[in-house]
Amino acid sequence: MSKVDVFRALHLRRAQDDPLVLPGPWDAASARAFAEAGFPALATPSAGVAASLGYADGATPADEMFAAVARIARAVDVPVSADIEGGYGLAPKEIVERLLEVGAVGCNLEDSNGGVLKDPHQHAEFLAEVRSAAADRLFVNARVDTFVHGDKDPERAIERAASYVAAGADCVYPILAPAAVLPLLRAGVQGPLNALGRLDGEGPSPARLGELGATRVTFGPGCQRRATAAVQDIADALRT
Repeated sequence: MSKVDVFRALHLRRAQDDPLVLPGPWDAASARAFAEAGFPALATPSAGVAASLGYADGATPADEMFAAVARIARAVDVPVSADIEGGYGLAPKEIVERLLEVGAVGCNLEDSNGGVLKDPHQHAEFLAEVRSAAADRLFVNARVDTFVHGDKDPERAIERAASYVAAGADCVYPILAPAAVLPLLRAGVQGPLNALGRLDGEGPSPARLGELGATRVTFGPGCQRRATAAVQDIADALRT
């Protein structure tokens, strides 16, 4: 079974309190740590990778992002999905070619640009072209930015998600959707649903997010930021 087949299978027939938990490695060392801890797959965060490379979120050049994903995928045996933001203006065929070249099994693609939501019909067409070029070689996670750049209306999020699923997206990711809204999203969305988990103890646990409807849980740059905080603690200790 190929890595993408393994990755796709990890999303299927999950118990409601057992979502797929995907830590977000930002470099090869963190990827190895997560894989050695037993996680069956990983999902890179664009903001976490950007920080590790010295860029602000959204400012990483495409070549550097793909090179970082390549180092992460090469460091581990488990499947790695890549957050490639909005696709860096690349054509769908090139997006697919570059993801396969660096060893990724899937990708996140955002439906906003510069803080503004894209036209959902045009974005659905873009996703359909990516899916067509990829065939079954990539798992496409369509990010829905209604709760971060839109009016936060769950019905609008469901409408956008439905159009992306119809276009061939394997999973949808209504980022920053409140936990209380997850049951409504679950009822209105076919297929896997990605929820954002928090590492600060302020939000529901991954198991609880699963109970509310999440198929999988990712953490954005949370893992990288927590590691950076630990480094800051070390630095403070060295000054005393």
